[in-house]
Amino acid sequence: MARIALVTGGMGGIGTAICQKLADAGHVVVTTYSRPGRETQWLADQKEKGYNFHAYQCDVADYDACQAMAAKIVAEVGPVDILVNNAGITKDGTFRKMGKVDWDVVMRTDLDSVFNVTKPFIDGMTDRGFGRIVNVSSINGQKGQFGQTNYSAAKAGMHGFTKALAQEVAKKGVTVNTVSPGYIATEMVMAVKEEVRNAIIAGIPVNRLGNPEEVADLIAYLSGDNAGFITGSNIAINGGQHMF
Repeated sequence: MARIALVTGGMGGIGTAICQKLADAGHVVVTTYSRPGRETQWLADQKEKGYNFHAYQCDVADYDACQAMAAKIVAEVGPVDILVNNAGITKDGTFRKMGKVDWDVVMRTDLDSVFNVTKPFIDGMTDRGFGRIVNVSSINGQKGQFGQTNYSAAKAGMHGFTKALAQEVAKKGVTVNTVSPGYIATEMVMAVKEEVRNAIIAGIPVNRLGNPEEVADLIAYLSGDNAGFITGSNIAINGGQHMF
């Protein structure tokens, strides 16, 4: 069944793959971007590939901006039944050197945003008796990572949010799940020096990086009608790099 899906931060490597997979599943796909300038080319590139996406500017770290964005999407596109909280940033540094600004901006963008964007849509989902929320976390939210106390804390917090909200809305036909990718072959990872990349791959039991499409396929499944018995879960997709 075709539904309206919102993917925050949908113009990155994993985000683009998620948007495409949800569209392939027959959904109308809306995404967000934080700063104007890039969206025109991205939308044009996607249109060339046969995808007609909707894009709205929004600072997901700003609660009022998210409220305004949600109202606009509902008025212009329709009610959102699938939400993928994918937006995120990193500001890496050892804790000893990490300033309050770098802590705050990561927590606001990676964790507060999950509250900010979910809040305006959750009541509509429960009222209609259907909803799919997928929060995109990270392997480093599960195992931690040197130089990422802010990012690891935010990504771990996402799953605490998932487990609590899942219990509140389960009887209303709404599922809430977390997906935790490991190292994925995005433009950012592929730009890393080859010897560093090879060292990363050596630590992954399947001996390769993941593909954005693999993460997107998992999210598309969790967003579908057949995934109604999966909720409150954190699904690792990391090639066996971290097993728990």
